[in-house]
Order: sequence, then structure tokens, then C-alpha cells
Amino acid sequence: MSRLGFKSVVYHGDSCLGELDTIPATDDNFQFPNDEIHIHRIAPQSERCPPLSVLQTISSYSVRCKLESSSPADQPNLINLHASCFHEYKTAVVVIGDEEIHLVAMPSKQKKFPCFWCFSVPLGLYDSCLGLLNMRCLAIVFDLDETLIVANTMKSFEDRIEALKAWIARETDPMRMSGMSTELKRYIDDRSLLKQFTENDFVVDNGKTFKVQMEEVPPPSDTHERVFRPVIRLQERNIVLTRINPEIRDTSVLVRLRLAWEDLRSYLTAKGRKRFEVYVCTMAERDYALEMWRLLDPEAHLIGLKQLLDRVICVKAGKDLTIVEDFNFALYSRQS
Repeated sequence: MSRLGFKSVVYHGDSCLGELDTIPATDDNFQFPNDEIHIHRIAPQSERCPPLSVLQTISSYSVRCKLESSSPADQPNLINLHASCFHEYKTAVVVIGDEEIHLVAMPSKQKKFPCFWCFSVPLGLYDSCLGLLNMRCLAIVFDLDETLIVANTMKSFEDRIEALKAWIARETDPMRMSGMSTELKRYIDDRSLLKQFTENDFVVDNGKTFKVQMEEVPPPSDTHERVFRPVIRLQERNIVLTRINPEIRDTSVLVRLRLAWEDLRSYLTAKGRKRFEVYVCTMAERDYALEMWRLLDPEAHLIGLKQLLDRVICVKAGKDLTIVEDFNFALYSRQS
């Protein structure tokens, strides 16, 4: 151990670049494994923000440690690495487990004594944020149920209807009773439509008969089979009836799309510079979530087919919907 900290040997691939002193900067006394710093890669160039600003924003920690050279020996490889990262707005990346340690080149008072500050972030997060910043593009995350859509099965309709009847029976305020009665009628009418669709593959609405149309569901990957799903679209009522598993009628669902969705989708897909990268986070099951998103984005303008499995994230019930944990892989996949 030197007077400054632990001496660490720096490698880039199979090449040894030199030796730096690791100076802990936090209470956890961060130290590189075996006192060796293995640079995995050089991060992409930041076109708009210094890497220090990006990492200070997205890292859960402050500086984990600092790397400085106290050796009077000339270390040209380390000096070149420092100069390249400093002037080109890049970082050297060390991968440790599920974290990336980014070596940020800092101004050095002495030209031949390179200095780096080290920040830790989850795998892929820095590159993802950098990509959005470079494109001047924001990530937007949607939920599905009760946000963009309201979907019901026969079972959920029955539960909602029974609950509303119980509330109406206890209600004494005429105005609130009237509102709940209107909602109850809508549920009963919607349940009738779903029952017709489930049993007969057609519905009668306002005297008109609508038969199912078999819609092809493009496979999101080569390992998925092509699926044809029975669907009825009642455009004027903003209702879609679909079947999650085409072979099982009990998986039939009546879906109401939010009235403002078309306006929002038009804004997100407006011609010109791309302003948003779209993701979906839901506690629903995967097949259901993919079908709901297909109804919302039928032409795959918001999320391309090749990106679909990475961008529609299904988390387990009871787990918090967190961007860093649940979207880290999805964000990283966009860069791949």
C-alpha cells in the first residue's frame, strides 16, 4: 500500500498500461478485485454532456474511489488513455459483477500524472442514457391497465357488477346513486358484448352484427410461432374484443382504449425528429401485455417488433415498478 492508497495494476485487454494508486473516496472503502483494474471497453463518446455530469446524475453513489499516479516513472499508455478519455468525452469501463465502474478522466495538475474518478452504475445504464442524450431523446414509460386501457374478462365483469350492486344498495345520496347506476349499466352492456363474442364469435351492437376478423400477430422473435387471433373492433365505441389464447374461449377480453390515446400516439409518432423512446411496464402476464400493446400500437410505430420483448417489461406482482432494476436490460438492449 502506498502513501495514497492501494496500488492497482491497470489492464486493457491483454495489455498492461501501468500502475495507479486507488484512493477510497467513500466509507465503504471500495477496492478493485485483487488490486487489478481490467478495462472491459471504452464507452461511446458523449456528444453533449461531460461524462462527469452524466454519472453524477445517474449513479447511486458519489465517487467510489479516485485513481492517481504517484510514480515518477513515465507511463505513456496511461497518459494516452487519460488524454483520449478527457478530450473525447469518453470513459474507460470496468465490469465487476452486475455493475460498471466508469473511469472518468479528470484534470491533472501534473501532465504526466493521470487522474481518474470512478463511478459505479448498473450494467448498460450509462450507454442507454448517453444514447438518449446524444439524440436529444427522452424515454417514456407506460403502464397498461387502468392507464391506457381498461380490460375485463367475464370473471372481472361479474366481480365489478356485484360490487357495484352492493354499493348502490348502501348508498343514500341520489346523485352518487345515479352515477353508480349508469356505470353498472355500462358494465352489464359490456359483459353482454363479451359473452356474445366468447360464445358465438360475433356481437350485435345497436342492431348491427359484427363478426370476428382473424388478425395475424407478427411474431416478436424467430422462436415465436405465427398466431392468428379473433378480434372485433367497434371503432365508434373505442372497444376491442380479443382472445389472448385463440384456442381457449375463456381468455376472451373486452378492452376499452382511452379516448385520448389516438391523439397521444399521433403526437409520439409525428413526422420529424424522434423525441421519445417508448417502454411498457406492467404487472400483467406476458401474452396479455403483448396483445394489449398490439391493440394500442398495431403498426409497431412506437416499439418495433425486434424491440418488443425487451421493451415490454412484465414484473412480478408485489414488486415495485422501478426504472433502474426493471428497465436496465431493456435500455441496454436498445444499444445492442
